[in-house]
Amino acid sequence: MRNIEEYIQGLKNHHTSSLARCITIVENELAGAHEILESLSLNNNTPVIGITGPPGAGKSSLVNALLDYIFKNFPESRIGIVAIDPTSPFNKGSILGDRVRMGAHFNNPNVFIRSLASRGSLGGLSAKTIEITDVMKASGFDYIFVETVGVGQSEIEIVGLADITAVVLVPEAGDEIQAIKSGIMEIADVFVINKSDRSGVNTFIKGIADMLNNSHKPHRPEIVKTIATKDEGIAELFDCIRKLKESIATNPMRSYLLAEKVYSLIQNHRMKNISKQELEEIIRANMHSADFNIYKLAQQFN
Repeated sequence: MRNIEEYIQGLKNHHTSSLARCITIVENELAGAHEILESLSLNNNTPVIGITGPPGAGKSSLVNALLDYIFKNFPESRIGIVAIDPTSPFNKGSILGDRVRMGAHFNNPNVFIRSLASRGSLGGLSAKTIEITDVMKASGFDYIFVETVGVGQSEIEIVGLADITAVVLVPEAGDEIQAIKSGIMEIADVFVINKSDRSGVNTFIKGIADMLNNSHKPHRPEIVKTIATKDEGIAELFDCIRKLKESIATNPMRSYLLAEKVYSLIQNHRMKNISKQELEEIIRANMHSADFNIYKLAQQFN
């Protein structure tokens, strides 16, 4: 069996097998996980692009279309994909759908796709997404795309992971702008209006533009219209991503974003010994007692 040093060296030499093994070790907190993470050199130019937005916006189709465009125009590119799939809170299962959604690129040797279960995370990201994404950054990809679950406002934690955040919306969300603008609407570096052949798209875009005019963001996000299933607007979107990539190092929000990332790592570390399943068993055994109190229960874990 290869030792951790060999896996780390293979990771730095862009060996896919070593990358896959390192991710498995880190995701499952096996022996050597901390050694791998502490060996990472993350001062590289690989941008992490978060693809987020409400369910049904066409995020997977958009990532597929971007891959088609990239390999048509830049065939030597190496692309990493992290796809987060929701975990059922009841049976704890998850459909890891990378082969289904991105089948056209699954056998491309220049594409590495990894599905992760959200494992109960409410923010659209698996608790291990940050670590796994950093492992992938160390393996020399040109771009890494992280596609989140699609759960609405709570997806704002993507801002602590991604260098570039693309919020994908559809024209039918027009009536929901006021409801969601304080959440995912404020984290976008670029708004992608997908399925833009549907009615009401211009009114919807005007609503977003009016909202941005009243925002306090230092840089105004771009608005790009796409029809992912027809490859329309994909070139414009990729050009926008490339321009944003050039400004990552000088982003005035970079220290804030890194602080968010470190905060998440500390939070995950402190919570790792608390099991929802164990909590449920304790509650089930005590919930009918006259003196049962959830605040007393929570205090036991402080």
